[in-house]
Amino acid sequence: MIQVLIADDSPFAAQYLGALLVSDPEFRVVGVAKSGTEAVSMAQSLRPDIICMDVNMPGGDGYSATRTIMANNPLPVVIVSSDTDQGQVALSFKALEAGALTFVAKPPGPTSPGYARAVRDFIATFKAMAGVKVIRRSSAGSPNNTVTSAANFASKTNRNVRIVAIAASTGGPQMLQTIFQNLPRLLSVPVVVVQHITPGFERGLADWLGKTCSLPISIAIDGETLYAGQVYIAPDGFHLEVSRGLRVLLASGPLEHGVKPAGSRLLRSVAKGFGADAIGVVLTGMGRDGADGLKLMRDAGALTIAQTADSSVVHGMPGEAIRLGAACHVLDPLGIARMIVSET
Repeated sequence: MIQVLIADDSPFAAQYLGALLVSDPEFRVVGVAKSGTEAVSMAQSLRPDIICMDVNMPGGDGYSATRTIMANNPLPVVIVSSDTDQGQVALSFKALEAGALTFVAKPPGPTSPGYARAVRDFIATFKAMAGVKVIRRSSAGSPNNTVTSAANFASKTNRNVRIVAIAASTGGPQMLQTIFQNLPRLLSVPVVVVQHITPGFERGLADWLGKTCSLPISIAIDGETLYAGQVYIAPDGFHLEVSRGLRVLLASGPLEHGVKPAGSRLLRSVAKGFGADAIGVVLTGMGRDGADGLKLMRDAGALTIAQTADSSVVHGMPGEAIRLGAACHVLDPLGIARMIVSET
């Protein structure tokens, strides 16, 4: 039984979210907090398996509550929001930095298109996050432990790397932050990212990463040319491909692996356009997206990397890549950054 604490100042929202979760017999709601301060107190007294945290509450917002919980009483926290106001989006990313595992959108009402899928994904996220081992954070939001890499790199290979392509899902923003913070400002290649994220949050992701990393970060625009030392994030609702001439190609089309943008679509285009002259990375995330694309990149001679299980929030995507034999290396985020630096 997964015991959930819901923190939301709206009684209607709290009741709705609780009803969605307990529609699955594995969940039990053990308490409802109406403020951030109450959430901190109830987290201490109830010791739930996971906290469903609204970001916008009186008496301490979801970010402040998450920061306090992770500093004193670490528990899995999932931020839940229906508001794409940029101030609330920014708070959601600050909560990630403070130790929240991920954020999800509040599912729409039962009469809305996509309701069944949204509820299924919502429940699946909470199931996956309830089993994640969290660590104590300082009040500033940084882990108390030091991330180390298991990699002992050989000398630089003979690849003429022209692009780095990354696929990520649940837990990805935090991993991208670690990687980008350890890349030089004058990186000699562009970096292209597909990050599965709540619709309307991709701009907030770019802004948050841009404030914490030295690399310029933007949302990819159809037809634009990619430049060295710049990070490009796929926009919501479009698959992103890259031509051999380093131009962005955005496409609509059907979902792939249940998502759009799909990491596999990006990695396939890089395999086709760049062959051995590329680095492909599959980071933490639920599902299988990116694994088959990474395998095509490896088959084309590219340097391919999957994230380690220990450093992943969810090892679904990188685990599938490893199972397929798609990864030349299995590294933590700091090791991934070091590998990129050594090969470019």
